[in-house]
Amino acid sequence: MFKNVIDRGFAAIALVILSPLLLVLACAIGFRMSRPVLFRQTRIGYRERPFTSLKFRTMTDARNSSGALLHDASRLTSLGRFLRTWSLDELPQLWNVFRGDMKFVGPRPLLPEYLPRYNAQQRRRHEVMPGITGWAQIHGRNKQSWEERLELDVWYVEHCSMWLDMRILALTVWKVIWREGISHTGHATMPEFSGPQAQNVIPTNRNSA
Repeated sequence: MFKNVIDRGFAAIALVILSPLLLVLACAIGFRMSRPVLFRQTRIGYRERPFTSLKFRTMTDARNSSGALLHDASRLTSLGRFLRTWSLDELPQLWNVFRGDMKFVGPRPLLPEYLPRYNAQQRRRHEVMPGITGWAQIHGRNKQSWEERLELDVWYVEHCSMWLDMRILALTVWKVIWREGISHTGHATMPEFSGPQAQNVIPTNRNSA
């Protein structure tokens, strides 16, 4: 509860201080990529509860001749690449922190369709609230395999503390400055998570209350 109050308080302060920058970025995105400026997507949070994650838009809606969206890397604009390089696309998630959907530090929230693909150990990542940055992000960001990333998420669940969060925040600044691990080879960010071996997958009807 104490940590939640701190995170929401700092998020409110950050939103006020960064409001001029947020406005400039929103205008630039609207001019270069048209509307909507924000990218809204359902993600899974604490205790597997879904919420709407906010980010600045970084890709166009370009489609092929059959009407299907092009590959992410093909739709990523130069402005979008700049935003992702400096993690500016994630600034709207300060609103998610203020709302209580996320914290500054925690496992990154992932897509709902990944839920049935986790094994029991990987699913433990939802025992804490998701974050803007996390233990996995300072250990390779999007350069890791999914298995490594999820293992690091569970490690954080088992060792989370205020001191560890402060360390993660400090190292996140370092990683952003040096622009490490922005994307997985051949992808704009990460390839889709296909899941572990079938015998390790558990159903999605776990009580999320």
